[in-house]
Amino acid sequence: MTLRFVIDEANSSAALSRREWLRIGGLSAGSLLGARASAADMASTKLKLPGFGRAKSVILLFASGGQSQLDMWDPKPAASELIRGEFASIATSVSGVRLCEHMPRLAKLARQYTIVRSMSHDDLDHGSATYLSLTGQFHPRKSSNPLPRDDDAPALGAILQRVRPSPQFPYTAVNVNGPLLVPELPSPGQYGGFLGRKFEPLTVGDVTDAAVVLDGLEPQPALPLVRQSGRLSLLDAIDRTRRQFDSDRRYSEMSELYRQAHVLLASPHTRRAFDLSQEPAAIRDRYGRYRTGQACLMARRLVEAGVPLITVFLNHTARGQDKAPEETEEYGWDTHNDIFMAMREHLLPRFDVSVSALLEDLEQRGLLRDTLVICMGEFGRAPRIALEPNFAGSTPGRKHWASVYSIMLAGAGVGRGRVVGASDKIAAYPETQPISPGDIAATLFSALGLDPASHFTDPAGRPFPLATGQVVRELFE
Repeated sequence: MTLRFVIDEANSSAALSRREWLRIGGLSAGSLLGARASAADMASTKLKLPGFGRAKSVILLFASGGQSQLDMWDPKPAASELIRGEFASIATSVSGVRLCEHMPRLAKLARQYTIVRSMSHDDLDHGSATYLSLTGQFHPRKSSNPLPRDDDAPALGAILQRVRPSPQFPYTAVNVNGPLLVPELPSPGQYGGFLGRKFEPLTVGDVTDAAVVLDGLEPQPALPLVRQSGRLSLLDAIDRTRRQFDSDRRYSEMSELYRQAHVLLASPHTRRAFDLSQEPAAIRDRYGRYRTGQACLMARRLVEAGVPLITVFLNHTARGQDKAPEETEEYGWDTHNDIFMAMREHLLPRFDVSVSALLEDLEQRGLLRDTLVICMGEFGRAPRIALEPNFAGSTPGRKHWASVYSIMLAGAGVGRGRVVGASDKIAAYPETQPISPGDIAATLFSALGLDPASHFTDPAGRPFPLATGQVVRELFE
């Protein structure tokens, strides 16, 4: 069996010159202009930015397809039925805050998190809006579904690996339940982009496939560590000889992937992190024995293993229900038609169980104090319900809507039992200051103790900012 890294032809790297590779690959003070500030600068930043450095890890729960703000986090019970939809709203543990009736567990936990109801941007298609959410940067082709490219902006996890690699784990960032398909091809924004494969997050797929979700991590009695090391040394020698004849960047990156695979194999600590069989059956049941639930459980295990950034794709495809309407595992949040059936029978039950289990588990283990949890999608859904003839389904749904939508955050100093921002009376536009995905990216980096205003250099030597948005100060206590 082989180690199951996800490698896509669409993401293969083009050759760069030796000078360009050294320029982007080095971690010297000259190439990393702003990400490693002096102690005095960091202290000053901490005083200026609320929540700065409060998180040891971040879990980004990404709900691909576009969750409906009206039918989840921001119900409008006083609106007409054509706006408010079929679902009722219920009271939560926070006075005056209501959620969808099909989120009872999260309603009980409302004192643990903050809802943001004024997210907003203007990108209206899944691929480019997902890119915006996962990189904090707008795609050059706004409102489109582009394939991943080597000159894309890097994922947030790739940036983190570039500026502050984890000292505890072979990978600084891990994507769980990936790669994300939009709806059938890999979405841009989840890869290394112009930073290359060396900085790319590790992607693991369906974590319900087996107890150890990375094939090949089981120790082989016939191949002790000394023989593994010998094989790695031989591979290094071959690579050095090969590089004398070929300077292709892909070879350098493949060598780095082999090195990372060796570290994964050699570390019992790493192997245990990916071994879900270590969990009691009751815990696995509480999260849900399906992809969403076990992926959230894996995220908690990776936090305990010291991984700084874990991205969980709550659904691996934005709209798999078109081809498999009877398979709940294939459902994404892109509910143009049949929205209420899809959410009631397929999407909301698992979402409510798994996300509430993660929050409860982190809290009970004392991990929520220094773990930032962000639950978001690429945009929301339109206020008006309508049947769209160009999509599958026989009952009305809601089209894409990015002007206003909702997300949830918890942990690492984020206020508890609060609502930040507000939408208008039909959840169509923000009534308060809009918050952008770039602002969430800045908040994420700040929570991890990195000044979001700092920067590194791209392959051409140009400064590239960690984030273009601003820290959302209102989130923190």
